[in-house]
Amino acid sequence: MHKTLGFLLMLVVVSAQAEPDALVQAVQMPAWLQRGGYMQPLSAGAELRNGDRLVTGTKARIYVQTADGSTVKLGENASLTLDGLSQQRAEQSLFSAVLNVAKGAFRFTTASIAKLNAREVTVRVAGATIGIRGTDVWGKDGSEQGVVCLIEGRIDVTGVDNKEFVMDQPLSFYKMPKNAPPLPVAPVDPAQIKKWAQETDITQPAAQFGGKWKVDLLTAPDEASALAAYDQWRAAGYDVLLFPLATETGWAYTLSLVQLPNREVAEQMALQIKGVMGAESPVVSR
Repeated sequence: MHKTLGFLLMLVVVSAQAEPDALVQAVQMPAWLQRGGYMQPLSAGAELRNGDRLVTGTKARIYVQTADGSTVKLGENASLTLDGLSQQRAEQSLFSAVLNVAKGAFRFTTASIAKLNAREVTVRVAGATIGIRGTDVWGKDGSEQGVVCLIEGRIDVTGVDNKEFVMDQPLSFYKMPKNAPPLPVAPVDPAQIKKWAQETDITQPAAQFGGKWKVDLLTAPDEASALAAYDQWRAAGYDVLLFPLATETGWAYTLSLVQLPNREVAEQMALQIKGVMGAESPVVSR
């Protein structure tokens, strides 16, 4: 077996950090991680670092869990860069982060049990800066306008006009049209919030950290075709792996999408991916 292929088959990432600052919980592909100038498909379970940039493609979604117990959701065709990640463990644990949303929709949600944890999170979106202490906030940098919507809690905002103010009324939003002054904070219809939430919620088959099911996309008869398929799928934003398969004449290689949470999701993925990039007859397995 070629040593390059053997490395790809045997590579296991083991983190020495017991509690990562940010961990990818789920990925509705295609999605990528840009780190140190190198772009690779984003994996469920990836531990994120300062400077990491997350990028999603069409119909994609990402869920990231932060060390304080909050969840960051990213919608399709979006870009998010992580900075200022840190955990301080003095008298009281404090999680800090700066989330730079270059485009697309995001949601930052703190679970009820996690609201007791201290945090200093700053979100920069559409020219506005949001200070979060513990809340549920949705925002988007769109082609025509930026939006910040407070669903629950309280946020400190520095607007695109550098004016500082507080948003502490649930179900309110701040709209920032492109090439025009921002509009005053106003109430938002719950139906609109539900519609916005769909832009960041996972609604299609997605890989999840710890998932045991997989979809075998195709079987390549030799090393060269296996590596070509591997590179093609990964460049397209799909976190695929190669598995060796012994044959009477040597080795074949199965290309698989992994970390699917259950059979139902795996079957949905197989149906969705059928016919894409050579995956003519995908097979569900564990």
